[in-house]
Amino acid sequence: MKYIDEFRNRELAGKLKQSIEKEVVAGQQYNLMEFCGGHTHAIFRYGVQDLMPENVKFIHGPGCPVCVLPIGRIDNVIQLVQQEDVILCTYGDMMRVPASNRMSLLKLKAKGGDIRMVYSTQDALKIARDNPEREVVFFAIGFETTTPPTAVAIKTAHAEDLQNFSVFCNHVLTPAAIQSILESPEVRNMGSVRIDGFFGPSHVSSIIGSLPYEFFAEEFQKPVVIAGFEPLDVMQSALMLIRQINTGRHQVENEYSRVVSREGNLKAQSLVAEVMELRRSFEWRGLGMVPYSALKIKQAYDHFDAEQRFNMPTISASDVKSCECPQILRGAKKPTDCKLFGTVCTPENPMGSCMVSSEGACAAYWTYGRFRQQQHT
Repeated sequence: MKYIDEFRNRELAGKLKQSIEKEVVAGQQYNLMEFCGGHTHAIFRYGVQDLMPENVKFIHGPGCPVCVLPIGRIDNVIQLVQQEDVILCTYGDMMRVPASNRMSLLKLKAKGGDIRMVYSTQDALKIARDNPEREVVFFAIGFETTTPPTAVAIKTAHAEDLQNFSVFCNHVLTPAAIQSILESPEVRNMGSVRIDGFFGPSHVSSIIGSLPYEFFAEEFQKPVVIAGFEPLDVMQSALMLIRQINTGRHQVENEYSRVVSREGNLKAQSLVAEVMELRRSFEWRGLGMVPYSALKIKQAYDHFDAEQRFNMPTISASDVKSCECPQILRGAKKPTDCKLFGTVCTPENPMGSCMVSSEGACAAYWTYGRFRQQQHT
């Protein structure tokens, strides 16, 4: 299959392994952070870490929007379903994320809450059309990749004058989060986390392009390579990062050029800019309040803003006690550093979003057996 099989070729993987081994400098550590959970799962699924020299380590970052959404935002929609006669539409991963008091949308649905899993914004619009007497709220979540479909839904609802449809907007921005990580004391002051280079997200970059990463590559002097999700993509990108580190360069390079351009998808960017604007600040799980890191619905479309329509309050909520998800999201700890991992916290009984999400680091460790290796070493 074109663009799949050729990026999983065993012979090419062996050659890349040899090239990486020739490039690494003995005695030098290479700590490479993958921001996106798709890369984390590719690394574990195909054993990419096992093909790296001992001094090349992957650090797992925020992973996915489900992982970084603070508990208070989930509490918001739980309260909304409990207090208002609404139909809440959401993507599947959000159903099982624990909120306050071990509640989740799935548990609330079992108690009678009208919560429906959808595969697209168009599904949510159809539910609104089919239920004109009910308020339908779409729980919008995602990085830049899933933001354009939400903008399309809002524009469609506006064009159709769909009065019973609104969006609870939780779209967040990747570059701001990466900058926040680089500015954190753990990284900036050479604390517990050392990052020598970044794998730039794949799908996100297909929308925003590689241009937004150029600022912090220069500002923080960290190389960035936009990497595809296949194992050879990751290995080639690791080689490109190692070469930059060895030569003291800190540039943005694009390994995923078959999909990503420097400018990105201008049509999608324009669509989002028409409907949404920057929030002054937004809370990220594990990162805290990050300025200008999320989007909100513009005033021209605020009739479709669930936060405005239902006067949703700001809710502060803490993580489950002993759950190390916030530290894992920052790369400060590994899943196996958490006392709950693999004991109290499993995919069947998740304590934190890193285990719930299909792209979370804890889920990757569990699914591909990395915890077994840790326990026997």
